[in-house]
Amino acid sequence: MATTDSLLEETEEKMMTAMEALEQDFLGFRTGKASTSLVDGINVDYYGTTTRLKEIAGITTPEARLIVIQPWDKGAIPEIVKAIQNSNVGITPMSDGRVIRLPIPELSEERRQDLAKQVKKRAEEGRIEIRNHRREANEAAKKAQKDAAIAEDKLHELLDGIQKLTDEYVKQLNDTTEAKEQEILTV
Repeated sequence: MATTDSLLEETEEKMMTAMEALEQDFLGFRTGKASTSLVDGINVDYYGTTTRLKEIAGITTPEARLIVIQPWDKGAIPEIVKAIQNSNVGITPMSDGRVIRLPIPELSEERRQDLAKQVKKRAEEGRIEIRNHRREANEAAKKAQKDAAIAEDKLHELLDGIQKLTDEYVKQLNDTTEAKEQEILTV
């Protein structure tokens, strides 16, 4: 560890990455509105190679409740359909041999509650990840103090800074989670 500032910066970077991953995962939760992010991350077995759907097809939302997937290679359609059916999207694809349509059905109250639970579960995983980064940073700071790289008063300053970062990112995570839950539960 070079300096206390670099430890704080490194910790903040890790926490920021954890938040970005959470936000990216939240995009994949269906809210009753069509969004290309529902299918972006689906992997397709494309001629023996696992390929992301967005790399082999154009994905659009021409209507509020419809996703249209237009593969650049028509021969990939059966594999794309299979990949969508095997994913946890919960939408049945319809193909006409040229394009694949995914009509987004209304979410039932039960499905909304289930999605809200999944959002909470993912949020808890994010909190744990942020706390793990805090623990790692605290351990590095204490080790630096033990190795006489920093003074004891500087250690307390550093630990306070790490805790403030943790509180800031946990609050941001909670706000994002609450907004996503509201989005899912709103009919």
